[in-house]
Amino acid sequence: MTISNKGLELIKEFEGFSANAYLCPAKIPTIGYGNTFWEDGRKVRIGEQISKNKAETLLKQIVTKFEIGVSARVTIKINQNQFDALVSLAYNIGLGAFEDSTLLRQLNRGNFEGASNEFLRWNKSAGKPLLGLTRRREREKTLFDAV
Repeated sequence: MTISNKGLELIKEFEGFSANAYLCPAKIPTIGYGNTFWEDGRKVRIGEQISKNKAETLLKQIVTKFEIGVSARVTIKINQNQFDALVSLAYNIGLGAFEDSTLLRQLNRGNFEGASNEFLRWNKSAGKPLLGLTRRREREKTLFDAV
């Protein structure tokens, strides 16, 4: 599967756009729509800049890795909304955390309700709940639950 425009817009909405590299709440240099790496694999560094058009291109290139990663880890049939929500989550928390998550285990057991309820647990950075992450997880959960 590939992420829909609705899924991409969700990521863009919550990541926001920054033309200038900044430190995210986890203290990682970030640019564009939440990118921490350039397309060539280099880490983003403070002081770097990006145009909005290049940021959109970079987002689409990077999201491909998460589409592939989610597809490889989900072993049951899911719908487009569920896929979009999972790619948004994985994009934000990383594929390693996604792979080790109770959410994924519940989903692969066919427990859609249990998986859905796990979204809200992923609202912390450095152990502290963040309002922006809580809102994002609520939106991802709503999308995941949509038929």
